[in-house]
Amino acid sequence: MSDNRKQLASFDRYAIFQTGGKQYQALEGRTIGIEKLDAAEGSTVSFSDVLLRKTGPESVEIGKPFLATPITAVIVKHMRGPKLIAFKFKRRKKYKRKQGHRQPITVVRIEAI
Repeated sequence: MSDNRKQLASFDRYAIFQTGGKQYQALEGRTIGIEKLDAAEGSTVSFSDVLLRKTGPESVEIGKPFLATPITAVIVKHMRGPKLIAFKFKRRKKYKRKQGHRQPITVVRIEAI
């Protein structure tokens, strides 16, 4: 088992949800960076695509495909991710192309699972 999964298994309450085509681990009170959401900073958002929820030491709910109760979070800020560089090069042809990209992300704080 990887270190991240061991660390997550030690918590009594966590959930796994999806938004923006990606899956994220949610712990109450933690902040995570997700794909950009169109909402103002400080507003509350809810994620209804909850795949898994652990509510106690022996209690795990698995959605088929999703669970009915959503996860609520507060938007902390909007920002841009790290710069990624795409560089093309052909030797002996004086061909070089460099393009950078910064993905917009939204930082949210998980309020309730």
